[in-house]
Amino acid sequence: MDCDTIVKIRGCSVLAYFQDPERAALLVLAVHLVLIAVAAVFLSTNRRPSSAIAWVLAIIFIPVLGALAFLLVGNAKLPRGRREKQREVNTRVLERAEEPPPVTHEEDWPEWLHSAVTLNLNLGALPMVGGNTFELLDDYTGTFDSMIDAIDQADTYVHVEFYILARDDTTRTFFDALARATARGVHVRVLSDHLAGLMYPGRKETLDFLRRAGAEYHPMLPLMPLKGKWQRPDLRNHRKIVVVDGRVGFMGSQNLIDSSYNKESNRRRGLTWQELMLRVEGPIVRELDAVFATDWYSESGSELRLNPAPMATRNGRPLLDAQVLPSGPSFDSENNLKLYTALIHKAEHRISITSPYFVPEESIMMAIVTAAARGLDVELFVSEVGDQPLVYHAQRSYYEALLRAGVRIHLYRSPKVLHSKHFTIDEDVAVIGSSNMDVRSFALNMEVSVLVHGPWLVDSMRRVEDGYRAKSVELLLDDWIRRPRKQKALDNLARLTASLQ
Repeated sequence: MDCDTIVKIRGCSVLAYFQDPERAALLVLAVHLVLIAVAAVFLSTNRRPSSAIAWVLAIIFIPVLGALAFLLVGNAKLPRGRREKQREVNTRVLERAEEPPPVTHEEDWPEWLHSAVTLNLNLGALPMVGGNTFELLDDYTGTFDSMIDAIDQADTYVHVEFYILARDDTTRTFFDALARATARGVHVRVLSDHLAGLMYPGRKETLDFLRRAGAEYHPMLPLMPLKGKWQRPDLRNHRKIVVVDGRVGFMGSQNLIDSSYNKESNRRRGLTWQELMLRVEGPIVRELDAVFATDWYSESGSELRLNPAPMATRNGRPLLDAQVLPSGPSFDSENNLKLYTALIHKAEHRISITSPYFVPEESIMMAIVTAAARGLDVELFVSEVGDQPLVYHAQRSYYEALLRAGVRIHLYRSPKVLHSKHFTIDEDVAVIGSSNMDVRSFALNMEVSVLVHGPWLVDSMRRVEDGYRAKSVELLLDDWIRRPRKQKALDNLARLTASLQ
């Protein structure tokens, strides 16, 4: 007895149906079409059309792998609980009892800056504050020396937060300073990105040292599914922050690791990183500390009390107005993208951008080429050499459009990797921080930037940019469009991956 002779039995009837190749193919096709329709509706909700189309095409042509990839990296936000913590902290920050220190030079702001400050406040919940001093630090080991000097003067606490944190021959003295601080009763709290730490040598030795020294450590955005800690794996905390006693702070692009990033491939190529950090004093330190406190609360569950920071002592420098802007997938908006785009549109004379990984979102690319078309002096500093092949080729695909618009592109000569992240607007506004001008920094990474008003700082930044220009070769359109076809193909193919991020 089989299904060919007894088809009235329901189970055999279904089996007989599937044994017909044409019917089976039609059923598979129907299921595939339903999957595509559901994906198109679901993926188009609150997502850029280019990104939605890329995901739908992936599901059409590689349905199983495409669906699995989307489940793994399709959601660009942190879990709901983490985002609720961010909103809770934002509310508390906005409801602080004491008024923020007065802005010192609001009357000197360009008229458009008021709307940018309001935008930042609505996005990141931190106000513009006056009475701050700034020092630019562009020497790699000298930056660590400045941090160590501040840590050795700590009386109460030291807060340390880095995307990459490794105790090696270059950073050993920094960690020794932390140990000296804990030995005299200073509370040392340390955060570093969990996944980034796994990608570099010495993680176990680094954490063992911190534990023996008495520092309190927590990993940021840990991937520990058995402990209920899981999110999209490539959502990372990319911030770099040091705060000492709420009195002095550091922020910028530099990680706590040797300038070769302890990779043999970098050492073979002679690659070392060029960075830019800020040393800050004044009320802005408290705002920077609020970002650390938010991350500490999110990872440890412990709340930190933030005391108002004093006005900075001038020490020969002017007192400037500044505003910290945190951004990342714990927020509902792409905070840094909104600020950067707004500032570029508001510029009236000059824009100078430095970004090691330049894979711009559509709105910021349009803002840059539009600024050049408006007759502004627009320049972009990027590295001649890349340490991440996919990003390196993707960013090169944007150069032709920029050059045709009139943007001047300077390639910082290898073997240095220009890793600084900053830009200046006209003669009196600067933004410095951890954020690249790429889709990853806008949507996937937790970043921190500071908006500063003051000609003194912009003049200092211009000298840094002049130094970059002296060590760069300018990219010319005629030379660029004649590059080998193989390079063009690689650049254009790499660009297709940007919309899937």
